[in-house]
Amino acid sequence: MVTAKARFLIRKFEEKYGIIGKVAGRYVAAGLSVEFMHPTRYGPIQIVVRGGGKVFAVEVTENTAKLSLDSIKVFIEKAKLIKAKPILVLYSSNAKLPDELYKFCIENGVKVRVIKPSEAIA
Repeated sequence: MVTAKARFLIRKFEEKYGIIGKVAGRYVAAGLSVEFMHPTRYGPIQIVVRGGGKVFAVEVTENTAKLSLDSIKVFIEKAKLIKAKPILVLYSSNAKLPDELYKFCIENGVKVRVIKPSEAIA
């Protein structure tokens, strides 16, 4: 069950950050804390999620065509800097990563999650 405070935060995150805010709202609904655009020497991490003794670095993308092997490598390095587990979120109704990118993600410990825009958030 989502508290009133969590619902308020989810709504504010969606208004301010758009799709990134919607994804962050899912973590807030799960009772975790989020931080947006955490700076690193390789560029900002879109979402850093903390809670339960775990840290996750979350990168959200709408267009899988923009993803490349190099961008995923940079994301992995960003996550290593803050000792976080990397999670790549594909926000699309027909998201599919190319096989070589998916295999690279699995080999390097990057979890790939798909969120469809039509899915309701608590």
